[in-house]
Amino acid sequence: MTTTRTTPQEKRSDSSKRGIVLLFIGLMLSMLLASLNQTVLSTALPTIVGELDGVDHMLWIMTAFILASTIMMPVYGKLGDLLGRKGLLLIAISLFMIGSIFGGLAGDMTWLIVARVIQGLGGGGLMILSQAIIADVIPARERGKYMGIMGGVFAVSSVAGPLLGGWFTESIGWRWAFWINLPVGVLAFAAAVAFLHLPRHAKVTRRMDYAGMALLAVTTTCLILVASWGGKDYEWTSPTILGLALVTVVGAVAFVQVERRAEAPVIPLHLFKERNFSLTTAAGLLIGIAMFGAIGYLPTYLQMTTGADATEAGFMMIPMMGGLLVTSVISGQLVSKTGRYKWLPLVGSVILAVGLGLLSTLTTETPLWVFCCFIAVMGVGLGMSMQILVLIVQNSFPNSQVGTATASNNYFRQIGASLGTAVVGSLFTSRLADLLAERLPTAGNGPAGGANSLTPALVNSLPDAVRQPIIESYNDALTPLFLFMVPLAVIAAVLLCFVKEVKLATSIERDITVESIAEGELHISSTDATRTIDDPGVDESTPAETRSKVARP
Repeated sequence: MTTTRTTPQEKRSDSSKRGIVLLFIGLMLSMLLASLNQTVLSTALPTIVGELDGVDHMLWIMTAFILASTIMMPVYGKLGDLLGRKGLLLIAISLFMIGSIFGGLAGDMTWLIVARVIQGLGGGGLMILSQAIIADVIPARERGKYMGIMGGVFAVSSVAGPLLGGWFTESIGWRWAFWINLPVGVLAFAAAVAFLHLPRHAKVTRRMDYAGMALLAVTTTCLILVASWGGKDYEWTSPTILGLALVTVVGAVAFVQVERRAEAPVIPLHLFKERNFSLTTAAGLLIGIAMFGAIGYLPTYLQMTTGADATEAGFMMIPMMGGLLVTSVISGQLVSKTGRYKWLPLVGSVILAVGLGLLSTLTTETPLWVFCCFIAVMGVGLGMSMQILVLIVQNSFPNSQVGTATASNNYFRQIGASLGTAVVGSLFTSRLADLLAERLPTAGNGPAGGANSLTPALVNSLPDAVRQPIIESYNDALTPLFLFMVPLAVIAAVLLCFVKEVKLATSIERDITVESIAEGELHISSTDATRTIDDPGVDESTPAETRSKVARP
């Protein structure tokens, strides 16, 4: 076994700079497909379930996609490291487009839910493989600016999704929320075929971790169902929720035991021995809870307290998107320019805590411009944190493990997002019901029924004596929850204080087979091919990602 270094010039031997840019555009389209479909149907749901006669199954339209994509994240990450990422990306795009066709043609709720599952099976790969492929073609030192722009994709989709869904529903029909994916998917597929050129992976000789994948699917499903159903569809103490919670715990314990013995574990436990991975993953989970717990119900809050419709409420969220987009791009540029990154997510977590604290002070009398400033602060904090955490993870492992590490980190953040949305939603609705019962004791058939029947239009039409208590109830039910999430961001900041700032790699480590060199897939000079770690040009203290291993007979 000898080692060599792959220089930036050699890294780009199969792709010109123009090809890298075009490939990056294709990867952003892939990420946009997945992230947009987490939100695009939110404003179209009432119309969809009414047209397909499926109000009782409304939750599954969103849950099916989130569940399938979350489960598939670690699977795509591991398979990408073992088999190569190009083919998997093409499969993921194809699955997503097939699911979109099913969704556009769905005649009932069953087929629509099936379509969302198929979309999720592809969507998990779109998000993970796009991030991992950037690590395949761009060294960590240069990667910051690309990751920053990719972070902006999530910012755009968080606001553009509901706006597009509302526009489609009110104009050309909600089915176009599915049909629009086809031309975008074709462009992403073509970009991957034409511009993605990666070294050939060695043949896999290790047994796939099928038991781990199955346990991961079962455990994740039960956990998300507990979070989604608990306190809303079922009481927290109901046999259904307790049974799902028990299966979650047993499944998690069994998963750890299987991964300890697996030859190629889907989430290798050795990842958690790397301090930076454990710290950033824990911080990402906490930030995910705070982020999605906060923004998940802000549009509802705005509609009920200001009388705005769904589209207007979406526009009111633009300051947060702008703050996230701008700081995400600037943060990436700073990392690429200076090579320093630890301070960014640390400061970002603190700013996020400040933003959440400010949101907890909202009242029914707060001017709209003040609200916009508060969510802009929150967006700034998120923009400084999200993609830099992924970069830290990728810089902690060699290229042969970067997909698995990236997927594992994103998996836990997605779990945090699901938990945040579910727990905040449960607390919000229960507090709202209590407040309405207290302030409107004669309303309808009880507070729960009254809360369920309230719409922004209905609230606006009520007399002031009735409308004002309802508005205050919505405000008082949600704003204290923002304060409860402040400690999560503070804990994330404390964890990030202990991140070790390892020098960002300026080249890419690859596991290269002799066959790939012989076939011309990589262009390595004879001088480089014989250079070893003992060579003065390679410092053993240099991060692992700066060295490339060549397997020799």
